Amino acid sequence: MTSRRTILSITAAVGLLTAVRPAGAQQAKTVHRIGYLNLRSAPNELDEAFVQGLRELGYVVGRNLFIEYRWAANDMTRLKQQADELVHLGVDVIVTSSTPVVRVVKSATSTIPIVMAATADPVRTGLIASFAHPRGNVTGMSMMSPDLAGKRLQLVREIVPGAIRVALLGWQIPGSGPVGQRATEMLIAETESAGRRMGIDVTARIFADASELPAAVESIRRDRAQALIVQVNSLTYDHRAAIINLAAQLRLPDMYEVRAYVDAGGLVSYGPDLKNYFRSAAGYVDKILRGAAPGDLAVEQATKLEMVVNLRTAKARGIAIPQSVLLRADEVIQ
Repeated sequence: MTSRRTILSITAAVGLLTAVRPAGAQQAKTVHRIGYLNLRSAPNELDEAFVQGLRELGYVVGRNLFIEYRWAANDMTRLKQQADELVHLGVDVIVTSSTPVVRVVKSATSTIPIVMAATADPVRTGLIASFAHPRGNVTGMSMMSPDLAGKRLQLVREIVPGAIRVALLGWQIPGSGPVGQRATEMLIAETESAGRRMGIDVTARIFADASELPAAVESIRRDRAQALIVQVNSLTYDHRAAIINLAAQLRLPDMYEVRAYVDAGGLVSYGPDLKNYFRSAAGYVDKILRGAAPGDLAVEQATKLEMVVNLRTAKARGIAIPQSVLLRADEVIQ
């Protein structure tokens, strides 16, 4: 669980950064204002990575750049209000992540550039026209997470040989509408399809609020699931400690899309490096502030994936991780 000291440190980093610009950076003639909107309830290491990326490009918060932070705390009504606030402020660019948030911002403005720090498939969810030529006012990074569903299931099968029942825990965001649910639906469909090819019955358990988590996990227990896959989103991220504790109580192998959950005590993750995504989003912001049109900037897709295994968690739950998996892991937490 993130300590109070860590949260304070990250908050200071994203809000009060005053580090000196790199040598050779050009003197900025304009003070830019960035809108930063997220469904999460508080800043974390991803936001710090974004600010670090800006700093490496010569932007210093409080000197040649101001960031208007907004945290919606998983409330879609609040999110829409905050998106309107940023548009009203006339920020130069809005940075955000996840499909439902980008959709809300896109509905709020068709002129202010929008940079996606991380989303699922923005083409299939209708956020952009194509990866090479997104058009409109949206560009940034794509996790392409649903396409990794088969590889994650294969990894589960390696950890639990003979597994035939796997649960998928996802979030149905209240008030996000059909477009907001599309990323979750895509992930479920891809995982179920991969499961059919592998002879694995995948059961999706969807919750709308953190208070529903215990009931969702209890249904997973009744289904006698042999492993658990958890969708990455703002709610599961905010409540990852609770999810991990519930998985531990059931002694279930748990699989995640990104490593932050494993750092918090989950078993294994396989997916893109989100810190690198948020750091790379700063590059898109820089290009836009220098005059590039977002619709002309190709959306970057995941090229480097990482596998992280928490061996300490495996030992605590009595789960034997095959040597073949440990040897392929990018990092093993002892």
